Amino acid sequence: MTAGSSNGTANTSYTDFLLLPFPGLQESRFLLAIPFFSLFVFIVTANSVLIYTVRAEASLHSPMYLLIALLFVVNICGTSTILPQMLLSLLFHASHITLTGCLVQMFFLYFTTGLDCNILLMMALDRYVAICYPLRYTEIVTTRFLILLTLASFICTLSVVGPVVILASRVRFCRSSIISHFACEHMALMRLSCSDISVNKMVGITLRCIYNIINLSFLLASYSKIIHTALKISSGNARHKAFHTCGTHLIIIFVCYSSRLSSSIVFRVAKSASADVHNLISAVYLLFPWAVYPIVYGVRTKEIRDNFLKLFRRKVSRF
Repeated sequence: MTAGSSNGTANTSYTDFLLLPFPGLQESRFLLAIPFFSLFVFIVTANSVLIYTVRAEASLHSPMYLLIALLFVVNICGTSTILPQMLLSLLFHASHITLTGCLVQMFFLYFTTGLDCNILLMMALDRYVAICYPLRYTEIVTTRFLILLTLASFICTLSVVGPVVILASRVRFCRSSIISHFACEHMALMRLSCSDISVNKMVGITLRCIYNIINLSFLLASYSKIIHTALKISSGNARHKAFHTCGTHLIIIFVCYSSRLSSSIVFRVAKSASADVHNLISAVYLLFPWAVYPIVYGVRTKEIRDNFLKLFRRKVSRF
């Protein structure tokens, strides 16, 4: 840690921390590691298998499935940002993390969760063009268009996450060097601050509100138009397919936003709750969507499901 000139701890700013997941359950940390290790294996395996399915089958190389595969890649990146460190902490007490490492983890944690939401917005735009302007779909949704849209999503997410992490890097931490959390979440780290963090809170809440309001407004507008157009489709099969596809995307959107918005509300309402409760809330809102996405798309998307089963049978037949 680095120290100031006087007053001991008051002028001390820690630069090395210990991540302590579920501090009240340390005696059961080995048992805690079992479900989280299983969840880590499941998320990485399920998402990887579906990425491979999309990559291996030429029939799935259309924009919608490529965006779904991109969502799975982000899921794996997000999970790999937090769970390996958490498991090392639970199993081997390998909890040490520098302030720089903590800020890097915070950045990638929020960057992946933010990118999740932007990819869902890209999917909504893709379905909007496909259903509302079917004859111009291939003309509008080109490879170049997807690349530009992806770059815009990266820049948008960076513009929201960057200021929060930069402001966090300027805070002095003198209350403790122990982060009672499994990851370097913003508020978990800010609890250790001994300087004024009102600007950090204001910027964080403002950016998050603007980001969510804009995203949800675009999603609502897109799917309202999609549903209105789908109702006018004369072919029963085409109408059913449109509703089924959009229904799948809407389930994912509901899982994403409900888990993250509800956790935000619970965090602010249950400020006096124990660190273990806050750890559990964070685990649910971060990991639950990443585990559910491949299940929903794998089960409800016929093309992905059928191609996965075809690949599976092909692999089995070789043995």
